[in-house]
Amino acid sequence: MSVEQKDFFTTRSIVSSDRVLYTPSAFAKATLLHLQEIGKLRALAPHTSRRSNLTSYLFFTVLSGSGKLDYNGKEYALRTGDCAFFDCQKPYSHTTSEDLWSLSWCHFYGPGMSLIYQKYMERGGKPVFTPASAEIFTVLLDSLYAIASGTDFIRDMRINEELNSLLTLLMEESWHPEEGRAASKKTSVTDVKEYLDRHYTERIALDDLAARFYINKYYLDRVFREQFGRTITAYLQTLRITHAKQLLRFTDKSLEEIGQECGLGSPNYFSRVFRKIEGISPSSYRSQW
Repeated sequence: MSVEQKDFFTTRSIVSSDRVLYTPSAFAKATLLHLQEIGKLRALAPHTSRRSNLTSYLFFTVLSGSGKLDYNGKEYALRTGDCAFFDCQKPYSHTTSEDLWSLSWCHFYGPGMSLIYQKYMERGGKPVFTPASAEIFTVLLDSLYAIASGTDFIRDMRINEELNSLLTLLMEESWHPEEGRAASKKTSVTDVKEYLDRHYTERIALDDLAARFYINKYYLDRVFREQFGRTITAYLQTLRITHAKQLLRFTDKSLEEIGQECGLGSPNYFSRVFRKIEGISPSSYRSQW
């Protein structure tokens, strides 16, 4: 069920808005990314909106005008084309300037959102950013609004799909490499990944990688995680287990042969790592598939 509200607060001449307050099903709230509110507003006079302790994540883009966001003890300037994305459990306020702004926004939530937002921040995501193209975000919000306003009996699934698309776009925008010398080091981490992709079946130690690429091993592991979302050890394990699954399914090789070929050593160690990642033993995986 949804309720559309137009010209909200116009009696106080603060804003004119067109919004949908959305009530997802119990199924959607328990399992999906779900919408709470979506709409557009046009400021009619300078004002500040304050919120805190909302179990929600807010994304908005500035369609025109300018203003500022106060979030987590820091002030961010916002201009036409800028976007904001942040956790509403922390206190925040946003203020339009004399150049009255228009915004398009959505509040949403879902299981795992705290971890998704944590990953966004780990990748360098910012509460306010200027995207390469603001139009793609505007189009996506328009699509979400149309779905939320409709009567499609699978609206919750369609909303979940669109919100996932929004998060994908946000993750793409989240990487902000530092300038100068550090940036050149971060770009070299791609060479490390390409090396791992070619040599993952071999014995690879962090010390050896650091020596090969002339990078401090602690810095290397940290930057690799920032850029690719996982540690070098975790990335190597993923490559090795993926190859092991291919061999388990499509060959008759023994566990010992597969462990050696994937760089995971003895059958006992191979089985232990495989079970940790897949939740079942290599033998069970082979018999299931």
